Amino acid sequence: MRTDFLFTKNMKILVAISNVPDTTTKIAFSDNDTKFNTSGVQFIINPYDEWYALVRALELKETLGGTVTVINAGKADSEQIIRKALALGADDAVRIDLDPADAYQVAANIAAYAKTEQFDIILTGKETIDYNGGVVGGMLAEMLDLPYVSMSSKLDVDGTTLKIEREMEGVKETVQVKTPCVISAQKGMAEARIPNMRGILASKTKPVKVINPDVTVVKAGVKVFALPAEKTGCKMISPDDAAQLVGMLHNDAKVI
Repeated sequence: MRTDFLFTKNMKILVAISNVPDTTTKIAFSDNDTKFNTSGVQFIINPYDEWYALVRALELKETLGGTVTVINAGKADSEQIIRKALALGADDAVRIDLDPADAYQVAANIAAYAKTEQFDIILTGKETIDYNGGVVGGMLAEMLDLPYVSMSSKLDVDGTTLKIEREMEGVKETVQVKTPCVISAQKGMAEARIPNMRGILASKTKPVKVINPDVTVVKAGVKVFALPAEKTGCKMISPDDAAQLVGMLHNDAKVI
């Protein structure tokens, strides 16, 4: 009897999802520039979590069987993004009732929950598009004492072995790792999906378990936020004045 077939049929996948401001959001700060002003802000699932980590998990479930659980560290206003993940096809969800303060706090609480279950694969996006830290996956693996593969662009399953490709600055690396493990996903892992009506209706009745945080310690905090300097206007140069263009590229832009 093939044990790898039995394994894949019972695969349990956990996908960590974050809520981040929509990319069209006008950024503003409050409390003397120490907090992000959420007033009027539309939040979405972090694209790296949704498009690559979650969708690839759903593809594996559809091909091999098993279950996909999404987990989010957030308050009640995270319900919208959690329901979208369920509409895309996740089986159930866990919300850690926490206003996350730093990556350590998020990773520690996800790890505490993961220790109570036996997940074969834990997937995260390579980073969030608001803070771009990219450290939660590595912290999770360390806290759970599991192998970790970052920046993954392809994931295939062969029994209890995962074959993973990573692309870094023009170099493609192929690695193999045994489950259980933690993987962070980037572009190439999967293609974005849109929830269909059946999925949206089904998501309304799928279970969302709310748990209290086990860890409230904050290791790092934001001292102050600052917006980048406003872009200056575009300087027009006559098409007949090549010398001025060359001079500006050399002296001002310093690219030649």
